[in-house]
Amino acid sequence: MPASQLTLPHALLALAVTAVWGTNFVVIRLGLDDLPPLLFATLRFTFALLPALLLLKRPPVPWSRLAAYGVLIGAGQFGLLFIAMNGRISPGLASLVVQSQVFFTIALSMAATGERVRPFQWLAVAMAAGGVGLIAAQGGGDATPLGLALVLLAAAAWAGGNTVARRDPGVNMLAYVVWSSLFAVPPLLGLSLLLEGPAAMAAGLARADAVTWAAVLWQSVGNSLFGYAAWGWLLGRYPAATVAPMSLLVPVFGMAASALWLGEALPAWKLGAAGLIIAGLALNLGWPHLARRLKWPAAG
Repeated sequence: MPASQLTLPHALLALAVTAVWGTNFVVIRLGLDDLPPLLFATLRFTFALLPALLLLKRPPVPWSRLAAYGVLIGAGQFGLLFIAMNGRISPGLASLVVQSQVFFTIALSMAATGERVRPFQWLAVAMAAGGVGLIAAQGGGDATPLGLALVLLAAAAWAGGNTVARRDPGVNMLAYVVWSSLFAVPPLLGLSLLLEGPAAMAAGLARADAVTWAAVLWQSVGNSLFGYAAWGWLLGRYPAATVAPMSLLVPVFGMAASALWLGEALPAWKLGAAGLIIAGLALNLGWPHLARRLKWPAAG
């Protein structure tokens, strides 16, 4: 049976993954200083694809599911997220709001299975929705209505990708991400050519310096290859209920990094919104586990 508690080295590995995923939002912001958002996303998936495609065997799943995952995560999640972060929402708030993918994932799962929403889940959704509503009311320049809407759509696309991936439990997720990138690059490149134009793409590449290319590699190697490989390795050795709560640190790292490196202000309303959303996520993750530990008759 898998261990129920993370050892110290494995806890530090999980912490490193969440730190990479959280600080990644600041890295995105730095890359967008030179690169148009859709071109940046194209490069992200290109470098995640090559040369890893030559080293990893294609996972034993239908091409249709790899294609669906690639389009949803590539053009959907990251394409929309990068557009939103190009002056429409701050990195800290983006790292927070995109975690609403958890609730979109629940909704899609329940729509597919007919499972009813349990009381603790309604409360969790209400708390998170309250946090998003606070951001909408107070965001101003830190979160325009369009930026907030784009990040919520990105979260919904991420949830769609999660739903596709869950049809193949136990698959090597690193190989899954790499091979699905075959289907992320073409739509992103096509949209970049159509919406940003060859001239803007060429200008962005000409402006790109060492910091910009480091941001691209951080996205590809750190965020995708290291992050998914390490997280998948941990999930293979521990119950999901042991590993998953560590993901609550992603927006904490995201908001802290944005404040420290980019000077993003953290007024009371922003901290309150973060508290509501993270508390909703924690309730959704933790309540069933707590109910089982206390041997309550039901988790709802």
